[in-house]
Amino acid sequence: MKVTFLLLLFALALGISANAQMTPAAAPPAAADAKPKRQIFRANKDQIKQVQTMLKTKGLYGAEATGKLDDATRVSIKSFQKDNGLRQSGTLNRATLEKMGIELTSAQKAIPVSENSYASTDAKNDSSTGGDKPKRVIFRATKDQIGDAQKMLKSKGMYSGDETGKLDDATRDALKKYQTANGLKVTGTLNQATLDKMGIGLTDKQKTDAAGSQK
Repeated sequence: MKVTFLLLLFALALGISANAQMTPAAAPPAAADAKPKRQIFRANKDQIKQVQTMLKTKGLYGAEATGKLDDATRVSIKSFQKDNGLRQSGTLNRATLEKMGIELTSAQKAIPVSENSYASTDAKNDSSTGGDKPKRVIFRATKDQIGDAQKMLKSKGMYSGDETGKLDDATRDALKKYQTANGLKVTGTLNQATLDKMGIGLTDKQKTDAAGSQK
């Protein structure tokens, strides 16, 4: 009787051990989605040469067109950016190349324009000089600019209304389509970046406000 009981216990122990070995291990938690790689905009040598040649014709650059983004070239780029409502970074970002009329490569066109490329309209207090915080300047498009934008959007089939010069819902929807198609921040507003991309000129006041916000 004891032998039979011991045999039963032994068989039961073997069964439990085999079952434990057959139980699949828990799958490791799924890895978190990798963070998208940041795209960095870089101008190529030929574009830099074109920029140097263009800046030379404007009297902003006095050296040779070497295709190198040296200190003299950066200083000249800053001067151009200051005069054209761009942030004075001294770099050849997409907004600067487009403002200069330099053609982009296919890879560059895939990188959206950064809003940081434009002169800030909400400049912060400059702690290095101890000056007062400048008054915030709000960018507003004029009636004529809105009318010109409506006309252009209509020619592209993005807007079907009248050229009223009013920034209504239909116009905002059309602007969003345009901004999406051109790598701009989708705001539905007629901001400086959108006007520049459309080739619509700024008023003297808008240019002054943009330049003043960089000081």
